[in-house]
Amino acid sequence: MSKTLIQKIFENHSESKANVGDIIDVTIDARVARDFGGVNVVKNLEENNLSIHDSKKTFFTFDCNPGGCDQKYAANQHICRLFARKNGIKVYDINRGIGTHLAFEEDLISPGETFVSTDSHANIMGAIGAFGQGMGDLDIASAFAHGKVWFKVPPTAKIVLKGTPSKTASAKDIVLKMAKDIGANGLLGYAAEIYGEYIDSLSLDGRITISSMATEMGGIIMLFPPNDAVLEFYRKNFRKDVEPVFADKDADYKQTIEIDIDGLEPQISRPGHPEDVVDVKEVYNTKVDSGFVGSCTNGRLEDMRTVAKILKGRKIAPGRILKIVPATDKVWKTCLDEGLITIFKEAGALIGSAGCAGCAAGQIGQTGKGEIAVSSGNRNFIGKQGKGDIFLASPATVAASLVAGFITTSNNIPDRSASLEVPITKKQTVEKKKKSIESPLKVEGRAWVIKKDNIDTDMIFHNRYLSITNIDEMGQYAFDNLKDYENFAQQVKRGDIVIVGKNFGCGSSRQQAVDCFKSLGIGVIIAESFGAIYERNAINSAMPIIIAEEITKKIDDKDTLSVDFLTGEINDKAQGKTYQAKSFSKVQREIYERGGMLEE
Repeated sequence: MSKTLIQKIFENHSESKANVGDIIDVTIDARVARDFGGVNVVKNLEENNLSIHDSKKTFFTFDCNPGGCDQKYAANQHICRLFARKNGIKVYDINRGIGTHLAFEEDLISPGETFVSTDSHANIMGAIGAFGQGMGDLDIASAFAHGKVWFKVPPTAKIVLKGTPSKTASAKDIVLKMAKDIGANGLLGYAAEIYGEYIDSLSLDGRITISSMATEMGGIIMLFPPNDAVLEFYRKNFRKDVEPVFADKDADYKQTIEIDIDGLEPQISRPGHPEDVVDVKEVYNTKVDSGFVGSCTNGRLEDMRTVAKILKGRKIAPGRILKIVPATDKVWKTCLDEGLITIFKEAGALIGSAGCAGCAAGQIGQTGKGEIAVSSGNRNFIGKQGKGDIFLASPATVAASLVAGFITTSNNIPDRSASLEVPITKKQTVEKKKKSIESPLKVEGRAWVIKKDNIDTDMIFHNRYLSITNIDEMGQYAFDNLKDYENFAQQVKRGDIVIVGKNFGCGSSRQQAVDCFKSLGIGVIIAESFGAIYERNAINSAMPIIIAEEITKKIDDKDTLSVDFLTGEINDKAQGKTYQAKSFSKVQREIYERGGMLEE
């Protein structure tokens, strides 16, 4: 019986026939876990006492947070590194780039082979006529342990691209057109094979761009029959001849989809939906704030060269920012050797370390609320790259738009960039809410005695929460990085009194380290001394603080205290004793009674 490409690959890696609809075990040639999912893979393996099937075919790739700048990512990466050392597993660390691209560069996979990863775009392997699929932590743990996983053999759709696009259209424009015609779920449950005169001449980089967006059409994978360019890539880089796998000429396709790309002009998808695609000219002149070139879809060397050609001798429009992130370190270094990095920098762009960048929270490419960005990524779901509105386009369209200051194409860049127009409005008076409660000069509450010196601002309010600006949200994080007091926010009551040692609030200038206690309704913080910046921040925001020498040695935890801010008297009702602290200064009292430094 004649077979499709995916059926042949599966049968070459299984002891079973790959009939459509059958569930069979498939041997996996390369098994990969990334930094965000890798720690759960490790957890699953260790909790079930599973060993590694073949460490030479097992890998970690740290591409979601290549800077290691997120506390949780850094912790997860370290756990994976330790596990890798114990089990002889190779780690492609934060300096290497996107794992699916490293699979090509490092010869982890060849045409006709199989690959799984905790990356929904692992189906990018279709670019070389190999099978790849993104999977969850349990699947990947099983592949690590057993070397194979089960698959349901999917039906195959045959996609035929008809015609030749315009000279200004790229592979990204082609795949956006495909997404428009096929839809977000048009390939749901399908593998696809792609054919056409345009495809036959397409480079490996272009094939990667198209295959990477099979996911955005609901597809399992989009397979390209390997052409001479792909085979030459393996001969040139790894000195090996590979035996490609092709579908039988009379293979049984469940459906055939023809897409007309003749004369196709540059395409762009509107915010929220990758398949909501129109000609760029339909959104021409839309003002933009930022742009992003990178991701597994468009971070290849061809993309970098295209952007450099447009940026050479030009500047990013005033007030805008273009963020460029090569897919791998090898691409990055080649950009450096060819002078592309210099062109990017002279144009005013920001260049990031190789990796996923804007597609992963925390890396460059994120957007703020109200920001309009043009991205070469594969998804523009709401919230995917932050709170802004994301248009998806080719690297050429992104670069041209950031030079112009508005959405345009590479052949229609104006001589002068558009200015940022700031609307002139009359100054409005904001009516402030009247204080419903007067600031008391004497408080009573239960004591929390923390006998520790040098409690810093990261212990009080960790830097992973610094983006929080709403004071009502801050209280829940107070002391959650202070050993033995991680549950303080859940246990404390309004009016409670915090008693601490010397140099309380040392470290950062972050205001949240004060405001988190205001959010919880803490009556007063009594310390043996305060960090200089912390003391100013507390006084200026009308958070009651006073200084009392050796107070942690005098008060017992959970004693009921009465504290007079004007006299400095601390009355311990449980002990029947009175202690003396420094009273409010004149300035502190004035600011406190006003409700804050900026209050009138």
